[in-house]
Amino acid sequence: MTDLMSRVLSRRTARTSDAAVPKRPRESTWRLCKELSPLLRLLILTQLAFNIGFFAVLPFLAEHLGTAIGMAGWLVGFVLGLRTFSQQGLFVVGGWLVDRFGVRPVVLAGCVLRVAGFVWLGYAEASWTVIGAVLVIGFAAALFSPAVESEVARQAVAWEEDGHGPRTRVLALFSVAGQGGAFVGPLLGALLLAVDFRTACLAGAAVFVLVLAGHLWLMPQHIPGRVRVRARGGARALLRNRRFLALCCAYGTYLLAYNQLYLALPDEVQRAAGSQAPLSWLFALSSVLVVFTQLPVTRWAGDRLDLRRSMTAGLLLIASGFAVVAAARPTGWTGAAGLLPAAGFVILLTVGQMLVVPAARAWVPDLAEEGRLGLYMGALSSVSGLIVLAGSAATGFLLDLGLPAAVPWLVLAAVPALAVAVLPRREKGAGTAA
Repeated sequence: MTDLMSRVLSRRTARTSDAAVPKRPRESTWRLCKELSPLLRLLILTQLAFNIGFFAVLPFLAEHLGTAIGMAGWLVGFVLGLRTFSQQGLFVVGGWLVDRFGVRPVVLAGCVLRVAGFVWLGYAEASWTVIGAVLVIGFAAALFSPAVESEVARQAVAWEEDGHGPRTRVLALFSVAGQGGAFVGPLLGALLLAVDFRTACLAGAAVFVLVLAGHLWLMPQHIPGRVRVRARGGARALLRNRRFLALCCAYGTYLLAYNQLYLALPDEVQRAAGSQAPLSWLFALSSVLVVFTQLPVTRWAGDRLDLRRSMTAGLLLIASGFAVVAAARPTGWTGAAGLLPAAGFVILLTVGQMLVVPAARAWVPDLAEEGRLGLYMGALSSVSGLIVLAGSAATGFLLDLGLPAAVPWLVLAAVPALAVAVLPRREKGAGTAA
């Protein structure tokens, strides 16, 4: 009897103790936005607008170049590759300029160039004018994106240090804004194309005019805590930073995997459905998943995983997505059943992305040299972009070899799985929340 009474009392005590611990309010986009500083809200809304304007035009560029301009297929591919290089490859230049001159002037310059590039592209009718416009559009993003991304990362660290929670919550919201723009932009572009391609370009330019006006009005001349770097030698120190380069390599394997949405997945969808029409639904599935589940996933990871473990889990999920398709290929399923492995791949890739991207961006401030966060954020994209460039060429070669159907997907599954071993170890004293 005494034993029974003691057990009852202990249970009551435990319930009382649990009730005394305040529970965190349920995560919501609106609640999180209200907690952020005005500068962070401006930068996150900027990312939303940036992607709306960008994706209102770029998804339709290849068809415009081939039909309206009459470019050969190889030249269309060259122009698209040139745009990627002028953007992704030059992020490191944009990051260096941010550290040297500050966020505001680099963002404003990027907006002006993007407006000019879209207007130029809308009126371009010859190959050389199209190439010039595309280069301007790409370089505009190479200025704009590192400035915004590095300042969001820096503000997220300060937000964490002030006791608001893991920095990855802010970076997850930044990802949600970007993905929301990537979802809305093509819908807007498709409506505008009912008029013509020039109208879509001018609408994209108008979006960036609004972004420019917003930053002229709201972006402070000097952001507290940000010091411009005058000394040289940042690139040399970066190239000696093995832990940062290891992070770039691991992040590059994620980007290479993500690029298969445009390279390996279309072939799989074509095989299963007889056309590539279901691709648009799979892309929409990916965007909707990020918009509605990024914050809950980030909260779950933040309560359980540090940054390295979060990236590890994400990379292994991505690898499992490739493995799902590899396992299903020998069955030869077609129709709706044949699309299930592709849908599984998209879902696992997207959930992996939701773990990898905020963690990688949150990790960079811990690895960057003091005052050179812009350079390091730009280098993360540029080094990863070089990995994607080389890896995509190798993937295309692999897909053309005529190997058994499952082999290319197994090789692609091995890449992010092996990248887990490349991830740098977390140093003692570094933040443990993901």
